[in-house]
Amino acid sequence: MARIPLNPPATPLTRLAARYCRRAYGKVLDPVLAMGHHTGVLLATSVFELAAVRWKRLDPGLKALAVMASAASIGCSWCMDFGYWENRQHGMAHEKLRDVPRWRDSDVYTPLERDVMEYAEAMTATPPTVDDALVERLRQHLDDAQLVELTQMISVENLRSRTNAALGLASQGFKDSCDIPAGGPVTDRP
Repeated sequence: MARIPLNPPATPLTRLAARYCRRAYGKVLDPVLAMGHHTGVLLATSVFELAAVRWKRLDPGLKALAVMASAASIGCSWCMDFGYWENRQHGMAHEKLRDVPRWRDSDVYTPLERDVMEYAEAMTATPPTVDDALVERLRQHLDDAQLVELTQMISVENLRSRTNAALGLASQGFKDSCDIPAGGPVTDRP
């Protein structure tokens, strides 16, 4: 259960953010509702997120796995739920998304994908446990800009996941609308 009310004051910014979310995601995102209690935080976060979406140097699949591995390490059910839905919308294989929390035991990932998820976990640890050997393996496949983008995306996900976990934001049911057999019901939280 959320540790903050998900009914922020109605301001022009919160109304605009809610309208954008409904159009883009079909419902208002709980993190947006939580941030709506502080319009400065909502505005700054929104501008930053819109800028981060434009970072295109890193392969989107690697970026998705890094973000999901970080969210799984932190234990953010909201981020795992939304990340699964978002990446299924972009065509990522169900098996890769499903196995992120247990990627070491799964056979669906390439060696580079494994290194990316290991890097995400190492960055997410407190304190970070990134070592030179891991970075060198990544540098065999990623140029400087790609490595910087990967690192920054993991940092961004740490911010998201830690904020959501601290505020008690849990799954909104996005994953439930994925991978439903034809004719199956789509469930959605009111």
